[in-house]
Amino acid sequence: MLHELLLALLGYTGDLIIDRRDNLSAVTPISDECTFKLAPDISFIDPSDRELIERIITLGFYYRELERFSAKSRNLNWIRSENASLLENKEKPSVYRRALANGIVEILSVYTSSILHIEQLLLAETMPILATVTQGLNKFFTLLPPLYELILEIERGDIRGGQLLNLLHKKCHCGVPELQTCIQRLLWHGHQVMYNQLASWMVYGILEDRHGEFFISRQEDRTVENSTPHVEISERLARLSTTEASLTDWHMGFHISLDMLPEYIPMRVAESILFAGKAVRVLRNPSPSFLSRDDVYPQVPKSFPKIHGFAGRFNFQRESIMNTGMEGEDLLPQSEADKIENMLIDLKESSEFHKRSFECAADSIQAIAASHLWQLVVVRADLNGHLRALKDYFLLAKGDFFQCFLEESRQLMRLPPRQSTAEADLMVPFQLASLKTIGEEDKYFSKVSLRMPSFGITVKSSQLDLPKATSASVDGISGASLSEMSVDGWDGIALAYSVDWPLHLFFTQEVLSKYLKVFQYLLRLKRTQMELEKLWASVMHQYHSIFAKSKKKDQDKSPTTQQRDQRFRSMWRVREHMAFLIRNLQFYIQVDVIESQWNILQSHIQDSHDFTELVGFHQEYLSALISQTFLDIGSVSRILDGIMKLCLQFCWNIENQDNFSNTSELEHIAEEFNKKSNSLYTILRSSRLAGSQRTPFLRRFLLRLNLNSFFESTAKGVMNVVRPRPTLPGLNQQ
Repeated sequence: MLHELLLALLGYTGDLIIDRRDNLSAVTPISDECTFKLAPDISFIDPSDRELIERIITLGFYYRELERFSAKSRNLNWIRSENASLLENKEKPSVYRRALANGIVEILSVYTSSILHIEQLLLAETMPILATVTQGLNKFFTLLPPLYELILEIERGDIRGGQLLNLLHKKCHCGVPELQTCIQRLLWHGHQVMYNQLASWMVYGILEDRHGEFFISRQEDRTVENSTPHVEISERLARLSTTEASLTDWHMGFHISLDMLPEYIPMRVAESILFAGKAVRVLRNPSPSFLSRDDVYPQVPKSFPKIHGFAGRFNFQRESIMNTGMEGEDLLPQSEADKIENMLIDLKESSEFHKRSFECAADSIQAIAASHLWQLVVVRADLNGHLRALKDYFLLAKGDFFQCFLEESRQLMRLPPRQSTAEADLMVPFQLASLKTIGEEDKYFSKVSLRMPSFGITVKSSQLDLPKATSASVDGISGASLSEMSVDGWDGIALAYSVDWPLHLFFTQEVLSKYLKVFQYLLRLKRTQMELEKLWASVMHQYHSIFAKSKKKDQDKSPTTQQRDQRFRSMWRVREHMAFLIRNLQFYIQVDVIESQWNILQSHIQDSHDFTELVGFHQEYLSALISQTFLDIGSVSRILDGIMKLCLQFCWNIENQDNFSNTSELEHIAEEFNKKSNSLYTILRSSRLAGSQRTPFLRRFLLRLNLNSFFESTAKGVMNVVRPRPTLPGLNQQ
């Protein structure tokens, strides 16, 4: 009877102690109740002893269930059948459950040792059997039942990965010290897996997560089925080039899986871990063209096989890195990789999880990765030179080049663009302007190319309706094409910039589209200013010719001549008002906005040594450019676009007229210009534009426009908001 009781405590039933589950169906769901009972036909045991024995043998039931869970979780037969067809109802393996099972086995080994010790005591001396058993196993009554409830919750909820860590972390908060210590040990085992995955990710840039349990996962996992083998995803990625794979990985390759992110790890820390791993991937896998251009020929480090700690446990890491040739050794020195690894080893060897230590280590690793990525992008890839090139060409800092380009293409732009050859037609004046103004020392001009994306395949049906588009205006630019066709069709002129590795991490398509948006706006503005200046020379030449002819005929005092001179002066006042507005707007954008924000960006680049900070500063720079040039305000951008179109129509109408005979069209244009310019001044003075980024520069712009209060007085009249102007005492008599 003694040994049968001890065997029952180890999960083996017999004649004295039976398992009621043996008589039930095999498909019966798992029950919370203990199925170990004394045989009902035993009559020589007192009721009190029967109750005590049935209480004791519940530990055997819990032991058997915990052992069953551990054996199933530690079963590695799935490795052999991984590449074969998986069974439909086969449970998906989990490395985190296996780690939990290892911890449970540790606890069960203590339990079996206690039973062996009890057996030795009972065989050596004549002692009360039930009392000795109860005394020896008393502490396990507080451990095994909660552990059994834990595995029930795990199996029923199919909890795995970060969800399992989160559950164990919650279970740690209890009032029983023995149970708390036990759960903390189980959590420690789960954290070992997480630290191994963190080491693989942040030391080598490899995401080792075969079963989708890590809180960082591939973006492809959202679109493919759960049954898609990990090998197929790797093969698809291998077909991409190094630059394409790096670009895809950085922007869309990885994301934070909120389902697997434990609640005790803040989102900020998870983002730092995500960035660190992506940065290490970039540093470990440089583009061959970049290495050849930079004259870097790294070799496989001799110290690589000696990497201690995690590397010894992960052969896949060594194989993966060796396959890449370790070209990134020079970009990420081995000493820095060892430093990251040592931080994770310190966390791994700690018996308890300390949230503050974990966050500090993640921030430190993120800072190391960001610093080396900054060194790669800013110093070795010459980020500042490319930023200056974008400023020269996209923000029209090379004014002589674009002035020459617009002059060379002026006659071409007088005609409607041909959809099939518009881009080719523009290449001739573009190359002529480069030969005249761009020196051989400008190595960045070769990365700039001219595009006409509004034509050809990208033209929409709404863009082909040119007559209806005459009075329309472009309300912003999206990506590489205009949302509407302009009056003359040349507003779609765009620049493209060739970005090499690793600058594609910094100059994303979104960033280049913002540069393009500002460029197209500035080019229309400069073209309008040039047309107004050309109008001065053309009209003055025409006027002097007419004046010379009339002087020979002594007709300079005739009524016709005086009427013509009056029309000329009124026309010239309109032109001067247009030039005044366009000139001040261009000066405001180029000096008060672009140069000012460029100086701020340069100071940030000099002071910062963190890639993430640099990306943030550049985003602020672009946002300030768009905000302070009013491109983010539809009402203002529509008015400015309408003003530029009126100016171009005004110039072309005058140059196409003889003797300024037809004044009705010019008067209509002048009237529309006055309305739009006064409306613009009224909107710019409104309180809703008094944002933090616009206010200092907007006041200077308004001061230039309204230096003599002309705009203020006319705007009040146009907007029908006539307010009494303050008068000085000395002027009341007038």
